[in-house]
Parts: sequence; C-alpha cells; structure tokens
Amino acid sequence: MRVITYGTFDTLHYGHILLLERARAMGDYLIVGISSDEFNEGKGKRAHFDYETRKRLLQSLRCVDLIIPEHSWEQKREDIVAHKADIFIMGDDWKGKFDDLSDLCEVHYLPRTPNVSSTLMRQHLAAQG
Repeated sequence: MRVITYGTFDTLHYGHILLLERARAMGDYLIVGISSDEFNEGKGKRAHFDYETRKRLLQSLRCVDLIIPEHSWEQKREDIVAHKADIFIMGDDWKGKFDDLSDLCEVHYLPRTPNVSSTLMRQHLAAQG
C-alpha cells in the first residue's frame, strides 16, 4: 500500500516524526509532499527553512520513501493518481477538509502529538530570544 501525506515541515519536531512513522506503518511506501516556498507565500506563511533544506531534513528519515513538492491545494488529486496512492493521511487538525479525496483512496486523519507543534516551538524560541 502506498501512503501520501503533505506538510510544510518547517520546524521538524517529534510530532512530525511520529506522524510520518504512523503514516508509513499504514503502508509499505510513504510519499511526502512538502509545501514549496511559493505555495507557502500564497498561504501567507513564511518558512524559516527553504524548501531544499526542509526536503533534506525529511530525506534523512528512514520512514520517508519519496518527497515531492506541493505547489497548490488542488495538486493532491493529481498526486494521488500519478503516484498510485492507496491512502491519504493528514493530522486530525485537518479533519474533514480532504474527505472529497475518498473517491480516489482511503482518507485518514491521525491524532496530533499532544503539547507539540511548530507554532509552540516558534513561540518558545521567540521567547528565548
């Protein structure tokens, strides 16, 4: 089974790694779409690390088999078909937002790791600052 998920993965942390490991455990091949710098700008986000740096960080994880750039919200449908994904996974903070993809594959929302988030990490680092 091929699994696909997406994220910015800017401040890679324990919660991201757990989510990716759980996603990989649901199949035998994990595809990770990383938001491009341009896509982040369009969302009003600015990543601390550029796309290539974020990609290199995720490439170092054993659970990740393939990394693709994410350029738009609509791209997910095309990626599922092109990469023959059987399962689409996102964190449960996105619950219901991608249910329309269920005509292409299984859609799952995995629970986030409690008390760990990129936002909390950035706030903590800024306070240390």
